[in-house]
Amino acid sequence: MYEDRIRHQALMGKVMSAAQAAKLFKSGMTVGMSGFTRAGDAKALPLALVERARAEPLNLNLLTGASLGNDSDGLMANAGVVARRMPFQADAALRRKINAGEVMFIDQHLSETAEQLRSGDLKAVDIAVIEAVAITPDGGIVPTMSVGNSANFAQQADKVIVEINLSAPLALEGFHDIYIPGARPRRGAIPLLAPWQRMGWTSIPVHPDRIAAIVITDSPDSPSNALPPDAETDAIARHVIAFLAGEVKAGRMGPELRPLQAGIGTIANAVLHGLIDSPFRHMTMYSEVLQDSAIELLDSGQLDMASASSITLSAAMHEKFIRNIEQYRERIVLRPQEISNHPEVVRRLGLIALNTALEFDIYGNVNSTHVGGTHMMNGIGGSGDFARNAQISMFVSKSVAKGGAISSVVPFAAHVDHTEHDVDVLVTEWGLADLRGLAPRERAPLIIEHCAHPDYRPQLRAYLAAALKRGGQTPHVLEQALSWHARYQTEGSMLVK
Repeated sequence: MYEDRIRHQALMGKVMSAAQAAKLFKSGMTVGMSGFTRAGDAKALPLALVERARAEPLNLNLLTGASLGNDSDGLMANAGVVARRMPFQADAALRRKINAGEVMFIDQHLSETAEQLRSGDLKAVDIAVIEAVAITPDGGIVPTMSVGNSANFAQQADKVIVEINLSAPLALEGFHDIYIPGARPRRGAIPLLAPWQRMGWTSIPVHPDRIAAIVITDSPDSPSNALPPDAETDAIARHVIAFLAGEVKAGRMGPELRPLQAGIGTIANAVLHGLIDSPFRHMTMYSEVLQDSAIELLDSGQLDMASASSITLSAAMHEKFIRNIEQYRERIVLRPQEISNHPEVVRRLGLIALNTALEFDIYGNVNSTHVGGTHMMNGIGGSGDFARNAQISMFVSKSVAKGGAISSVVPFAAHVDHTEHDVDVLVTEWGLADLRGLAPRERAPLIIEHCAHPDYRPQLRAYLAAALKRGGQTPHVLEQALSWHARYQTEGSMLVK
């Protein structure tokens, strides 16, 4: 069943079980695994490593593209396999281990991991585990639904283990554009001037001698867990569309807009879904993840093409995508994440970046990672790559959480991932605050009146009035700046009753 997928005949002798391949790992190794937001992740090796850890101690430093699917992160964390993890995760069990200090988590901009590996700033990868559609006659690895950091892991690792996934159709071959930048400091420019351009290979180049094992699987990716649009996300989408229509009317861009980027998750997916009913046409995407909304926009004809590092879909949309895969072949490009997120390319293309905030403060600082300022949620992902370098950096959030007990607009963000210098526009279901060209004292009342929930506006106005009396470029009452978070911890609500 896999003969047509292993096209280098000498590699047929490398086929083995996942349990056999798991014996190649030793404690202390650095392992790079494919996978980016639940797509294209190895399915068999994580489970085999968990089984091995039940018999003997096995501690690994695990690098990926982003989050893994099939509960792999949590299973490996609970089995003690993961000692150190980077650069992103989204698993509840692993999150508990991280916040308990049992797993050392390095939260990193997704464009940086490959660069740090290449320059030797991180310990070199010992074993790369890459899910693939096929292996080409010269040993090239054809990825499945994501590229992530796989090309860089495979380039550096002493040994490469390939998981051939029979559930991934051979028709995926040709979707990928594998380009690896040259060495610094005399590296040339990345030759990408438009999202639809291709500049690399359709497979990951690997010398066949470095492929140590091939494992055959037949398991689909975990489906996306993004929720459908609701009244609040529909309102956020309307505000975003109105803002973009204003940019077109002002002549700052045409009706095709600038290339779009949208972060992973329910709100960003719902906002993109709202663009289906917008006046914009011939749009393009240059993003890190394509969710259901991207496929819907392609199907509607409003989106001409999309470039990303991963395709993460619901079960129903995945089935539709696979069934009609040929119609997407020339309209979707999958790239390594250091290219999809590269600051040079993001700045050159002038993206419109749309990412999600856990909270933001009255001056525009955004917390996208830490609940209460201390407990890791998922990670910064690629939002920083885009926020710093996009033409327009937008952050969206519902105005309240936990039934209104938490305000997403606070006097001072309890953790700052994106400073006010990288944030252009803030949006909640109540409205939109365009912060471009405004000083902190001008930003604060705009954010309070346009973005905060009405229940919290009196408290925010009172805080700002007290802060203004203290003076300063960015006025604060320091002894009260984090009092809302402290109140929630002690009283169960940020709202003063």
